[in-house]
Formats: sequence, C-alpha cells, structure tokens
Amino acid sequence: MAINGNDDATDSSEHGYIRRHHKHEVRGNQCSSSLVKHIKAPVHLVWSLVRRFDQPQKYKPFVSGCYVQGDLAIGSVREVWVRSGLPATTSMERLELLDEEEHILGIKIVGGDHRLRNYSSVITLHPEVIDGRPGTLVIESFVVDVPDGNTKDETCYFVEALIKCNLKSLADVSERLAVQDRTESIVGV
Repeated sequence: MAINGNDDATDSSEHGYIRRHHKHEVRGNQCSSSLVKHIKAPVHLVWSLVRRFDQPQKYKPFVSGCYVQGDLAIGSVREVWVRSGLPATTSMERLELLDEEEHILGIKIVGGDHRLRNYSSVITLHPEVIDGRPGTLVIESFVVDVPDGNTKDETCYFVEALIKCNLKSLADVSERLAVQDRTESIVGV
C-alpha cells in the first residue's frame, strides 16, 4: 500500500511511524512516497534479512550480487549488480543509517548506470500481531529526482513498483523462514 499522506483508511500507528521515521526533504524536481507491508513473521526474523546491507540479494529479486567496500558500518558503500530486465546493471549505495534497536535502515544511491539520482530510502520494522501471531509492519519510504523526460507520477510509479516487488519478496522469504522455525520447534519437542 502506498501512502502519500491522504489515506484515511490507513491505521493511525502507520501514520505515526511515517511521521517519526520517514521524513524526506522533497524539492520541486523530486517525488516521494511511503509503502507499507504487513508480514506474518516476527520482527527479529524480518530484520535479520533487512539489516544485511552486504546481502540485499537475500530478498531483493532484482539484485544478483553485491560487494561491500571495507567494514560494514555507517558510510559503507556497496556495489549492487542488477539482474537483466531493468534499465541498469549496477548501483552504488551508501549505508546512511543502521539502528539495530529501532530496526531502521537508511541508504542513499551515490552512483551507478541508472536514472535514480539523489535517491534516498528508509525502511523501518515494527512489531505487530497478525492472526494471533507475531508479525511485522514494514514501512519503506523514498525520495528521488524526477529524470528529464518523465513526470513525478511516472517516476513514483516506477520506484513504487520496485519497492512493492522487494517487499513482497521480503514477506515471502520471511514467512517461509517463520514456518520453518515453527516446524523445527514442533519437531524438536
């Protein structure tokens, strides 16, 4: 679900998290949005995938590999190899924020052979209960320049489509791992 600040159907806690963690300074030639995904897996499990700045291919289907220069810390830069089918082959991304307690990851694209200029994103994870089980509310927001020849709507639509695909994959992988965890704990009894 994409949120642009005018969605009354969205839970108020989602809006609260967005106001608290997903503030982007949006200039006139940029677009921005926030997307929400509810995942039927506990926060610690989902975070174990999201926090791996050095292994985005664990859940991002358009990433084939990644190389991090130096230690994994704020300011680290990774080179991401993009699978065919997208208008890019590489992206250089810097780790801007990694908060292990609050479950927040922020990145900024600093180079690559694509049109996403001044792209910055924040992803936050929040515990919730889904169908009586531990679940995770995931919110990802971004801001990016609108490329010459494109509209704000076109740019937002493209980036939102990529993020939605990544969030669906994150949910699929996390939920599969959660089922394995529950099965292993039952088998171990």
